[in-house]
Amino acid sequence: MPHSHDAADSIDDALAASSLGVRALKISLFVLLGTTVLQLLVVLVSGSVALLADTIHNFADALTAVPLWIAFVLGRRSPDRRYTFGYGRAEDLAGLFIVAVVALSAIVAVWQSVERLVHPQPLHNLGWVAVAGVIGFAGNEAVAVYRIRTGRRIGSAALVADGVHARLDGFTSLAVVVGALGVHLGVPLADPLVGIVIAAAILVMLRGTVASIGRRLMDGIEPELVERAETALARTPGVLGVSRVQLRWVGHRLQGTATVVVADTSLSVAQEIAHDAEHRLAHALPNLDAMAIRTATTAAALAPHAPHAH
Repeated sequence: MPHSHDAADSIDDALAASSLGVRALKISLFVLLGTTVLQLLVVLVSGSVALLADTIHNFADALTAVPLWIAFVLGRRSPDRRYTFGYGRAEDLAGLFIVAVVALSAIVAVWQSVERLVHPQPLHNLGWVAVAGVIGFAGNEAVAVYRIRTGRRIGSAALVADGVHARLDGFTSLAVVVGALGVHLGVPLADPLVGIVIAAAILVMLRGTVASIGRRLMDGIEPELVERAETALARTPGVLGVSRVQLRWVGHRLQGTATVVVADTSLSVAQEIAHDAEHRLAHALPNLDAMAIRTATTAAALAPHAPHAH
């Protein structure tokens, strides 16, 4: 991150982060689509409902990259008179769409599995079903590693969560292998039962995603980020105390305000202290876009707060 920390550098950092995020989404989209096509071909020749459930889920995961992609592109737009904080919240709206798509994939998986329990059908080419499950695991794990690594690099919690989701999906693909093995050992209902297990796993994973998106929409922030900001402010020369810190995510970038206590001094000195504090914060929180720092004198901080007597 450039050491000047001016507005232009902050914009450049945000654009670079969005470009890396879009690239990660493009690559993972094509990898998951390729995995889905290979699995679908095996579904057509085997009739495995567990593999069908996993294929539907992988296809849904591939589609979730599209709204997140659009959100990253929208997030590059500059603030205007209507959206004075910018368009970073589009990432959270994309998260809501992701939740809906993943939930729909779970419903379809349950429906197909129950249908196969009521009307059992023989499976064919069990070896290929197992191979397709391994392909699903490999594709999801490759996507997971790339998304998590890129998400951590640019500070995108949404991209990291999407990567973790892909990793868990890889293990549901391995469940398909277990179903094929069960059928091979003489338990024909193992395939639809594994399909139901996959659907249940999807719903469990969805719970964490809903909680994360809800927290973002409520301007929730990780406490460790607040502690990091407080530490950086408190270590700034001239700062006697930190009375208030507010942070919030806007997409994959941070914005906030803070109030620091300084000694009774001139306005120019107080401004220099605030500028130094902002510089230190930019190092402590590399994905920080804007931080409004207010200075309060020791006397003002210790005085009783008279109602509206500012």
